[in-house]
Amino acid sequence: MRAQTIYIPKDAAAVSVGADDVAAAIATEAERRRLSVEIVRTGSRGLLWLEPLVEVSLPEGRVAYGPVSVADVPSLFDTGFLSAANHRLALGFTEEIPYLKNQERLTFARCGVIDPLSVDDYLAHGGMAGVKRARDMTPAEICAEVRESGLRGRGGAGFPTGIKWQTVLDADADQKFICCNADEGDSGTFADRMIMEGDPFALIEGMTIAAFAVGATQGYIYVRSEYPHAIATLREAIAIAERKGWLGDGLHGTDREFHLDVRVGAGAYICGEETSMLESLEGRRGQVRSKPPLPALEGLFGQPTVVNNVLSLTTVPVILAKGADFYRDLGVGRSRGTQPFQLAGNVKRGGLVEKAFGVTLHDLLYEFGGGTATGRPIRAVQTGGPLGAYVPPSLFDTPEDYEAFAAQDALVGHGGIVVFDDSVDMAKQARFALEFCALESCGKCTPCRIGSQRGVEVMDRIIAGDRRNENLALLNDLCELLTDGSLCAMGGLTPLPVQSALKHFPEDFGLARPTEKIAS
Repeated sequence: MRAQTIYIPKDAAAVSVGADDVAAAIATEAERRRLSVEIVRTGSRGLLWLEPLVEVSLPEGRVAYGPVSVADVPSLFDTGFLSAANHRLALGFTEEIPYLKNQERLTFARCGVIDPLSVDDYLAHGGMAGVKRARDMTPAEICAEVRESGLRGRGGAGFPTGIKWQTVLDADADQKFICCNADEGDSGTFADRMIMEGDPFALIEGMTIAAFAVGATQGYIYVRSEYPHAIATLREAIAIAERKGWLGDGLHGTDREFHLDVRVGAGAYICGEETSMLESLEGRRGQVRSKPPLPALEGLFGQPTVVNNVLSLTTVPVILAKGADFYRDLGVGRSRGTQPFQLAGNVKRGGLVEKAFGVTLHDLLYEFGGGTATGRPIRAVQTGGPLGAYVPPSLFDTPEDYEAFAAQDALVGHGGIVVFDDSVDMAKQARFALEFCALESCGKCTPCRIGSQRGVEVMDRIIAGDRRNENLALLNDLCELLTDGSLCAMGGLTPLPVQSALKHFPEDFGLARPTEKIAS
């Protein structure tokens, strides 16, 4: 009798709410009932409010149940969930769940579907199609393909990936590197972690294509220590890839080589910045470097280096497999392709939504997110991480693209969206931004190191109502200093949440709204 396949995530988010216990309970219950089942541990589909999400394989497709607890397991068997029988946790066919059905999944197409460390699964779901095409192209052709796709760095800066690769290709050096920045530190973001845990071969394939493109022979994945599951999965995936000839000498049957290692960082926010990460990789304290020179010309150990984040590199195999035109046809304006948006904070249906650029915040927050978890009105969302702007409901129809957000003094960043209901105090949120910068500053430049701390003290006086107008003027001066005088985006962007909170929520700072001034 053929065993029936049951899929249960082993993603850290699912494990944190009991996925391991649920998997063990299902195995035990099946054995007790003398039923033959095979449990496959996958990554997460990204429907985090339904975790642990249990899927049963049927000839017509997978059917889902969730969120499943250990206590639910006997009743699932009693009602015949292996035959898709009805149950109060039944969700129907997984692919028909609106949250998943209404996405455009490219980067995350395999995540939650396959066994992350199964070579057969990876190949059966389109894996290595991109690198096989790249293997037969010249480096210049690969760079051109990525450039024509319109792919921009998904780490936050949005710099065109193909141009960066071309710069490294054109650099004259005996040694070049590919460095993946997996120091995912923005509040409310988890897309990098999901990929590393759920589809690690995709990252290896993307980095290999980058190595083909620029002539690099060594790569590093820099992961923060808070991601132990991702680190373990990556290391195992790299070992498997080496045995398959997907890494090392004789790369994919060619005479080329590419070696890949994982490096674990302590989790400093500043190491999300490329030059700080390079300093840490070289064994020093993570501090920013002055630019120029650009890392593309003098990066790791002074050699030309491609620095991209996980999402950028994982998107490249799709572009090579399906072609630049396919990818460029998605999106709006100069924001091409898809972006994995991450819904977090006070939201009813938190999780990951991969959509083409151009989707509005309103649709992400209400059609996918379902509003707040508390049921209260949404008052603000912060996009682009802890140094991103606080966006009010009046701007929720702004399309998600780099230029449209910049026009509103906001950031798309890494795609993180943190939701707040109407009980939030925006003056305290502004203080949080300054305190975060004071704690996480690398200390290299005075405006960031000292200015952020003075900003916290000024905000405390404003909140206390102490000489409010005088301190607000001082706060504006400090914000201007941080913007103009900081060495990197850490200090340079810290004023963004502060100024957006002041602009859109002045009443929380003891100020009247402009319309209220006119009325009086």
